[in-house]
Amino acid sequence: MSLTIRTATATPVRVPARPDSLNSREVDDSDADFARRFHTGKTWQDFPYEVKWIIQLQGSDGRVGIGETYRAADPDHVEAALQSVVGRDVFTLNWRALPVPHARVYDAIESAILDLAGQALDLPVYQLLGGAFRHSVECSGWTGRRTPADAARKAHEAMQRGHSVFKFKCSSEDPVREWTEAIEARCGQGIRILLDPNQRWNDVPTTLRLMQGVRPETMYALEDPVLRSDLAGFRQLKSTLGIPLYLHVALPYDQDPADLLAALRLDAVDGFNFNGPMFRFVDLASTAALAGLPCWHGSEVDLGILEASALHACAAAPSCTIPSDIFGELVREDDLLEAPIVFERGFAQVPQGPGLGVRLDHSALRRYQSGEPLEC
Repeated sequence: MSLTIRTATATPVRVPARPDSLNSREVDDSDADFARRFHTGKTWQDFPYEVKWIIQLQGSDGRVGIGETYRAADPDHVEAALQSVVGRDVFTLNWRALPVPHARVYDAIESAILDLAGQALDLPVYQLLGGAFRHSVECSGWTGRRTPADAARKAHEAMQRGHSVFKFKCSSEDPVREWTEAIEARCGQGIRILLDPNQRWNDVPTTLRLMQGVRPETMYALEDPVLRSDLAGFRQLKSTLGIPLYLHVALPYDQDPADLLAALRLDAVDGFNFNGPMFRFVDLASTAALAGLPCWHGSEVDLGILEASALHACAAAPSCTIPSDIFGELVREDDLLEAPIVFERGFAQVPQGPGLGVRLDHSALRRYQSGEPLEC
């Protein structure tokens, strides 16, 4: 079988956040260094206005495979990625090592190529990844930094939607004990909390101070409370707090997948948050599974195409049993899909059609387009 990529197009889009989906109005996150490290613009709240690129690869059979970059991907990197695959045969490319060197573009090209291949073979992408362990993926609720009253309100909304876990972004300025007390008063034990400081609690003493008085029964986990390089600190917190500790290994931020091995050697964590290309995600999840540790799929609060690809990766990963960060539809104004991903009581249904099993909404693409497309 042969399937040549005849043309490639990348369209820039900006899709705003829904009202009340990020921080409370009273909370202004102006940490410029944090925003720079996570490609969010001048401040963390600006991330929905950073450009994403929607990739369309047309094959010689007329079918089109679709992909989505991470935010703020360099246009030169996007164009180089398109050029690297135009004229290539989908079925002679090494799907585990595509000729795309830039991490913030790679996943989009992988998605579009596997979408093409799956359509041609009449198979869902998860089957190309090795087959499904599950056909629905539990997902957490999510929001940014909040006042205690707002934290309780948002957690209650998530509980009513059927989520068992609610994830908060936070910094060392946030009254997390007051958050958890307000959530307990509003929700009882109906939902548990995952706090993600993105390393902004910095060190063990700060983490212990902020977590003082927080009831372990209300907590689901802590993710990256201290610097990722401080695995000894992770291990100390894991044994001291009585709360599961998780390490985020995010390949789109050029983080080293070998961090997984270092954490395993030190017995520093209870599991992992992984995100990156589908094949790499399954590899990382399989390695964690060998150590008996679970994982979930991370995100950058993405649009529908990237989330669909994440669902296929979650389906094919043996240890992906923690609620994943697939919640863009709760935050973004539009997912750019003709039919949205189906959520039922906190679980996202893995698309079952050939390829990604989702279709690009071209009218929405035009509505949110933010510049001229790149074409090869």
